Amino acid sequence: MTGVPAGDAKSRDAEARARKRLRRARWSARIAGVGVRILARTWRVRELHQQVGDIVRQHERPVIFCLWHCELLCHMWNFRDLGIVVLISEHGDGEIAARAAESMGYRTIRGSSRRGAERALLSLAREVEGGSHVAVTPDGPRGPAESFAPGALIASHRSGAPIVLLRAVADSAWRLRSWDRFVIPKPFARLTIYVSEPLTVNANSLRGAADEAPRFQALMRALPQAIDGGSCER
Repeated sequence: MTGVPAGDAKSRDAEARARKRLRRARWSARIAGVGVRILARTWRVRELHQQVGDIVRQHERPVIFCLWHCELLCHMWNFRDLGIVVLISEHGDGEIAARAAESMGYRTIRGSSRRGAERALLSLAREVEGGSHVAVTPDGPRGPAESFAPGALIASHRSGAPIVLLRAVADSAWRLRSWDRFVIPKPFARLTIYVSEPLTVNANSLRGAADEAPRFQALMRALPQAIDGGSCER
């Protein structure tokens, strides 16, 4: 009797597990997408911009959006169907997140601004150079929460595209027990989206761009207060 080589059996088992994970991700994304749409349609959303005009929905000048991972759902809903390219992790629940994002009209790049950063940053720079807006969570995919990894700044330096910071504040929300305390606004929550003016990375080298991370982290954290003092509502 001829036995099945151990290597072939392991390979088939791995392929079967991969197919199972992919099916689970597809169904999870569909279920999550339906739930998000039902919930999000009850939110009362307003946008406050730091400058006159809508930097998000213009297409003359590509930009790199930066947002905290915990506020991802708020921004994904508000800026859906604009064709923005988002960087999503290849690990953990990245497949579910990617499919959910694509169902809302986003295009996706798989990678991380922390792990496998060089490949992800090159992909981001190419998208920007091709005229697309891109979005990055500088504290993702695993934190620490609200820390600004320099990947987006390096991509900005390489491409010449400015950084636009995004924040979201809900007056009523659930906070998950995750590393970032992920925000899910409750039904009928008032959700305010804050959009910064285009910001330039003041550096002459990639290392200099990375050194700008503390400045951008401080700007990101202070954005709601800065805009509430003198904003342009869309």
